[in-house]
Amino acid sequence: MSDNLFRAALDELGAVLAKMDERLIDAACRLIADARAIGVYGCGREALQIKGFAMRLFHLGLPVAVVGDMTMSALGRGDVFLVTSGPGETSTVLALMQTAKAAGATNLLVTAEPESSAAKLADFALVIPAQTMASDQGERQTSVLPMGSVYEGALFVLFEVMVLKLRTLTGATREAMRARHTNME
Repeated sequence: MSDNLFRAALDELGAVLAKMDERLIDAACRLIADARAIGVYGCGREALQIKGFAMRLFHLGLPVAVVGDMTMSALGRGDVFLVTSGPGETSTVLALMQTAKAAGATNLLVTAEPESSAAKLADFALVIPAQTMASDQGERQTSVLPMGSVYEGALFVLFEVMVLKLRTLTGATREAMRARHTNME
């Protein structure tokens, strides 16, 4: 494997993340920290990233569940529906955002498309300016990585930084987080 491919991929991720507004990330963290309950959802490989983030939110002691799991409660006023949709047009995401909005929950969207249908349903949006499946062909293709990989990689790093910020906001210690890790593996 060429070292140049690693460098190109890492440079792309760094450039994408450097364009994000840290004040908006801080505001999103505040929404999450103050939520009565948090529901999360994503499709495909984005689902893997947001489920990993949900695990860390649980480790922080926050009330989180993944949409589709049997332990997902109803969302309503005071709750946050955190969803990722890079392209912003996924039909399942749009339907779930409409349900959350109708119930009074706050829709917190992470997307690459600030003018998308999902962005219009969002109460708050974090934009990761990266290539997704919606922009991976022709002149719109900008990444050495395939399809939506640069968005998904940036999503992972963004969520890890948000964990650090949320740890400060919640006062969670490393020891408390570790104590909440499952012993059923």
